[in-house]
Amino acid sequence: MTAIITDQIRVLNAKNFSAGVSTSLNSYYAFIGLPNPTSIQEDWDDDPPAPTDNFSNEWDTWDTIIALKKITPDDVQRVVTKRIWASGTTYDYYRHDYSVASPPPNSSGTSLYSANYYVINSDNRVYICLQNGTTPETPEGKPSLDEPRFVDLEPRTAGPSGDGYIWKYLYTIKPTEIVKFDTVDFIPVPKDWDNNAETTAVQGNAVDGSIKIVVIKNRGVGVGTANRTYTRVPIRGDGTGAECTIVVNNDQQVESVTISNQGSGYTFGNVDLSAGGIPEPDTEPVLDVIMTPSGGHGYDVYKELGASNVLMYARIENDVENPDFITGNEIARIGLVENPLVFGSSSKLTSEKASAVYALRLAGVGYSSAKFTQDSFVTQTTGTGVTAVGRVVSYDQTTGVLKYWQDRTLAGFNTVGTAQTNPQYGYNLTRFTSSPTSGGSLTIIGGSVNLSISTDFSGFTTSINNKTYYLGQNFVNGLSNPEVKKYSGNIIYVDNRPAIKRSSSQKEDIKIILQF
Repeated sequence: MTAIITDQIRVLNAKNFSAGVSTSLNSYYAFIGLPNPTSIQEDWDDDPPAPTDNFSNEWDTWDTIIALKKITPDDVQRVVTKRIWASGTTYDYYRHDYSVASPPPNSSGTSLYSANYYVINSDNRVYICLQNGTTPETPEGKPSLDEPRFVDLEPRTAGPSGDGYIWKYLYTIKPTEIVKFDTVDFIPVPKDWDNNAETTAVQGNAVDGSIKIVVIKNRGVGVGTANRTYTRVPIRGDGTGAECTIVVNNDQQVESVTISNQGSGYTFGNVDLSAGGIPEPDTEPVLDVIMTPSGGHGYDVYKELGASNVLMYARIENDVENPDFITGNEIARIGLVENPLVFGSSSKLTSEKASAVYALRLAGVGYSSAKFTQDSFVTQTTGTGVTAVGRVVSYDQTTGVLKYWQDRTLAGFNTVGTAQTNPQYGYNLTRFTSSPTSGGSLTIIGGSVNLSISTDFSGFTTSINNKTYYLGQNFVNGLSNPEVKKYSGNIIYVDNRPAIKRSSSQKEDIKIILQF
């Protein structure tokens, strides 16, 4: 028994995912993380490892997340492969029946969506190619010479070159969409095609089962009368009303076929020469009637272009009032998490930004000049024979806030979960504390000077020399937990990348493409 999962389920999955992001039932966040990748792999920047798809890797990813940025419905759009019109390129034309047995002639692939049959022009207008100059003499088409730039509703040629191309205008990409959703490899498809005022005319012009193109595969021999034009030649099939005009040349061969009435309701069709007044030829011409997609060209642009990819956008900016996104250190991992929870709660995270790291407010002589080497270790003796250890993410000399992260390598396990024989700090991952037990201390060791946790400080802001500083997360007795509950929700995308060092003036546009 054989079966097939069709391309349309991929288009449907992209549609459903996009709709799911737009509902209040779900909450999606882009995240950045892994401030010291070379501690995991020395040659990380030259050869970042591929993420492993298992629960262990998901937990490891959570341990290294620095901060998250909420993705709103306006940050999600379906996209398709970018194909920029270029003079001299031979494109495929739209066909309803590309397959393994009949693949697109100018592209590698075996289906419509693998064909090179649509373009974006220099004005960010998108067109579908309905005819590429295919004739019996040029069975794979000809190079395109005229850039399509019109916005007419009906298909037509693009210029005077006679390259044989017929284009159908679909839509124009808006400048705001280009900023968020245009990439090197993908272009956006308009949202809400059925209810979009800017695309209503194109969709309204579509006719279900209409016929726009007849391709001449063989011109025939002894066709009709030489140098004669036959009008209103009917196209028979399961639809009605379609007619074409056939021009017979001096050699009594079919010179051209153009649609004079597109008809409706067709899923197959044949040109009826006899009913069009053309006597039986010596050799029948082969006239290939091309079927339009369901609803007609422009009715459902997602199905017509194969929109099975979704782009999710997030802009990471440094915010004085909410400094969740650290500067000065590196990031080497980005990703997406679905429905994370608020720290210490079962409630879904909904804030615009969220910190995912622990933090300490430090005090003591020299805290304003103390230095902590990024990615180095800091420790605290929390009790007799018990040590908390963390990796430095960042330290702010003005506020005394030290941000750090902890992972399994600090608790006797390597990155793949195998226990070490003699872990340096023991087998438990101990948290820093403002209430050490007997034998413990508030002292934090690892910087240029030893400082202590400021147990008398609580709050989200601090005032220094009559100036208010926002800390990005709430502190209680000098300690701050992440704003997001680690290991909650579902990490649905992870990308390991060469490390990028973040500066105070830096912005990152994160564009994540999910392919269904």
